[in-house]
Amino acid sequence: MSIRNFIFIFSVLLTITSCKSKKKTVSSPARLNQKVAVKSEPDVISTKKKVISTFKDATLAYIAKYKDISMNEMKVHNIPASITLAQGILESSSGKSELTKKSNNHFGIKCHKGWSGGRTYHDDDEKGECFRVYKNPITSFKDHSEFLVGRKRYAKLFTFRKNDYVKWAKGLSQAGYATDRRYPAKLIGIVEKYNLDKYDAKVLGKSYKKIKVKESNSYIVGKGDTLYSIARKHELTVEKLKQINSLSSNTINIGQVLILK
Repeated sequence: MSIRNFIFIFSVLLTITSCKSKKKTVSSPARLNQKVAVKSEPDVISTKKKVISTFKDATLAYIAKYKDISMNEMKVHNIPASITLAQGILESSSGKSELTKKSNNHFGIKCHKGWSGGRTYHDDDEKGECFRVYKNPITSFKDHSEFLVGRKRYAKLFTFRKNDYVKWAKGLSQAGYATDRRYPAKLIGIVEKYNLDKYDAKVLGKSYKKIKVKESNSYIVGKGDTLYSIARKHELTVEKLKQINSLSSNTINIGQVLILK
């Protein structure tokens, strides 16, 4: 081989080697900087537990804040403190509902004929319904008592024993306080879940015996919950869960109490 041929071949090999060494994998800056957050299943479960716990804490705080006025209303108007508290918890989502925050209306009381106080408009059974506005929560609790005492359709309630929250819950529904046919079960579930009947016993000066209630009878909707996930968790169909709770759509709200049986 001549020197000229050797130099030519050497140059070709050198060029090929150089091209290979310059070939590099190019990564997109976006991909390099992108961080994919993957939440493990235990973390998801932990988060849901925290959310549910938060709403339980909110309910306990609500009870602590309004138990005294509920007991006082029982002394004055003979309405079980347990029922007043349970209605307040249910109607106001433990004080967290939009209506309650903007109007201090803890019992979902609508304007009705003869109401001369403040008004606000909120979607309920129909769009843009008129609801009462109160200066503070205390006036809402007092008006709730006067609302029940002052209407003939609730007269039958006051023939029940003061600590019979079951009959009171059913009586409120029969008198038309709410259109939800599961309203009595929801009230009873709240009373028994949080032992609200102990405040009735305290007003009546009776000894209190704690009622043992299965947690599975009701469920508090947490962040990320859907009717499907709740139904599946409790071995129900979505249609059955909707039927039990008289739901016309799949829409549920955080803090909402669902009856499971």
